[in-house]
Amino acid sequence: MKVLGIESSCDECAAAVVEDGTTILSNVVATQIPFHEVYNGVVPEIASRMHTEWISGVVKTALSDAGCRPGDIDAVAATAQPGLLGSLLVGLSFGKAFAYSLDKPFIAVDHMLAHLYAPMLSEKVDYPFLGLLVSGGHSIICRVDDFDAITVLGTTIDDAVGEAFDKVSKFYGFGYPGGVYIDRLAKGGDSNAFKFPLPNLHKGEHRYDVSYSGLKTAVINQIEQFRQTDAQGNPAAISPENIAASFQKTAIDILLRSLYRAVEDTGLRTVVAGGGVAANSYLRQCLADRKDLRCLFPPLNLCGDNGAMVAGLGYKYLARGDRSPWTVTASARVRAFKRRYP
Repeated sequence: MKVLGIESSCDECAAAVVEDGTTILSNVVATQIPFHEVYNGVVPEIASRMHTEWISGVVKTALSDAGCRPGDIDAVAATAQPGLLGSLLVGLSFGKAFAYSLDKPFIAVDHMLAHLYAPMLSEKVDYPFLGLLVSGGHSIICRVDDFDAITVLGTTIDDAVGEAFDKVSKFYGFGYPGGVYIDRLAKGGDSNAFKFPLPNLHKGEHRYDVSYSGLKTAVINQIEQFRQTDAQGNPAAISPENIAASFQKTAIDILLRSLYRAVEDTGLRTVVAGGGVAANSYLRQCLADRKDLRCLFPPLNLCGDNGAMVAGLGYKYLARGDRSPWTVTASARVRAFKRRYP
């Protein structure tokens, strides 16, 4: 079964064709980064306008790359939530219209569940496992019992980890998107140059939660000292590389501290990561060093938003006999997943 997947939840206009939930026949991502980097962040109106202009061509290219005609597609899946509402509506509306015109089944999928499915496009994973969903909008540690059944154990109480990367990068002028530039700078820096604070979340209902507002503030407050040192022409410890390396280490350590608590408390030894921050090299290395755990990451080209993860997840719903009604609409909010405390 060939499924066309469409993803437009933020600033990536993406489409892919996946066969039987695992074989990627095509994967096209049209990035809008050049249109947003001048603002150091995504501008929703620009994003939705670019999706409107690009969606038809992106889908056409995905079909061509897969060697398919429209009639060869067995079903269409599109992201319905969460994300920027205007952007979501473009991909969802196009997907519904495309499926309707071909008299094919349509599936609306959840963006977060799709990110968790991304590693399964290249490797089989048995349930249950612990999920680590980390991106610009989300930081979630969860128990995953099926492709559409997760229980949230912990999440951020303020900023998402990817959002913290972007904001720190913006303040220091490192570049956009922040995660890419900070990871690159950190490779040449000393991660112990600065001792940034870890949030004091370790008891009761916040045992698995994370927080980034304090870290973000501490790192940004270094900018004055950074400027003074730079003005004096003194290439001391306060360098872009050291700031990036120290911040990155603390940001990822915050995630890992809560994740490892969940590992010990649940007894689950398989961890599946998804989302843009899953591409971070320090996060990947730390989890690779845990020889007592089986840790799975998507390939780097599937960490960001893409249509392949949407198509793959859509296949799972179709195989179960599910279909979405034509009346389904987009939602900017995260689905109300079950939440469980220790």
